[in-house]
Amino acid sequence: MSFWRVIAETTNAIQQGAHRRGANMGMMDVRHPDILKFINAKQDLASFNNFNISVKITDSFMTFLRENPENPHVVVNPRTNQSYVIPRTVNLHAYRIQDLRPHNDHKNDCFTVQDIWNMIVANAHATGEPGVCYIDRVNEHNPTPGLGPINATNSCGEQPLLDYEACNLGSVNTSKFVRPDGSDLDWGAIGQAVEFAVRFLDDVIDANHWPIPEIRDMSLGNRKIGLGVMGLGDTLVLLGIRYDSDEAVDFAKRLSRFIQDRAHHASKQLAQQRGCFPNWHGSIWDTEHHTPMRNATCTTVAPTGSISLIAECSSGIEPIFKPACKRRALDGAEFIQLHPLLERLGAEHGWMNPRVRARLISGTEPSEIPEIPRNLAEVLVTAHEIAPEWHVRMQAAFQAHVDNAVSKTVNLPAHATVED
Repeated sequence: MSFWRVIAETTNAIQQGAHRRGANMGMMDVRHPDILKFINAKQDLASFNNFNISVKITDSFMTFLRENPENPHVVVNPRTNQSYVIPRTVNLHAYRIQDLRPHNDHKNDCFTVQDIWNMIVANAHATGEPGVCYIDRVNEHNPTPGLGPINATNSCGEQPLLDYEACNLGSVNTSKFVRPDGSDLDWGAIGQAVEFAVRFLDDVIDANHWPIPEIRDMSLGNRKIGLGVMGLGDTLVLLGIRYDSDEAVDFAKRLSRFIQDRAHHASKQLAQQRGCFPNWHGSIWDTEHHTPMRNATCTTVAPTGSISLIAECSSGIEPIFKPACKRRALDGAEFIQLHPLLERLGAEHGWMNPRVRARLISGTEPSEIPEIPRNLAEVLVTAHEIAPEWHVRMQAAFQAHVDNAVSKTVNLPAHATVED
């Protein structure tokens, strides 16, 4: 924990251009002796605020949680392999290895598997941290298992990485490919964009400046890229589809499968032109698929928080967050920004005027503004209007057709309970 604090403070000192905060991911195995300190670390909201944190949950932990939740939770010293249980009397923030009991010793009044799960959920409810990472599931899909296990992800969770790997991500703005009549996407054009993007991201690997040799060797050895999408929320609006509908989920499955297939096709073509990634032998592309590939992975869905602002579209695979959002400029000045798609549609179809703009900025729902066409207001569903189950279904639709992982927000109301 003390070394973790040093890394957090170092990140605070080294800001990105003095304006953009550094971002870290911290993960700890649920079996680690320090796990209680880790789970509760962000109760102090000023600590580790440049870290996202997740507990690495194993299949065996989940089996115990389902079948024997009252069993004492066993932790293992990673240096000595000695096993312990954790007495309930320990100080959650400051206990030491000496405060634990051998696992075959007296187990009464020790933290159970259910206690650990409840502690994770209670902290997630209170502060948003920690998350959970199902690490065994992640490693089932490790494309290069011979190089070792995946131990963590990047800071937003969408890119599982081996030690010393780097993420190299890009996103296609799908809203740019909606046909003018709103009937469908121009699939030919988006397919060509995907192939260009794969080549571009592969070029980035060779153009990059690597900070240390270990990162260079692992990144050049696997040549992982992660092409994803942004603008999905805008795309669905332009197609006249509500985000929280079976039609939207079906479209997401079609889109993600198409991008996955075209990205893999582009990587195969690059392998023929430039060669496979150096660690191809022994990878799943060799042993399972028997397919030459330029890149060990090709697709990811990132949150696109910054680039979607630049591209003036909705972020990642999220719905439109709100019709109007408060923004803060680099000099600290605040301003209200209407969602760019609303500005564009209002100008094109003549319904945007100062009164409509003022009502949207004040928080009035589009359905309550007469000037906004009814068919548009019907599909302008925003993040907090969508039930959590629909957010999860949208994530699942993309996760079925992606090499890496998906960054997705499941919005809950402020009054959501721990049980929720």
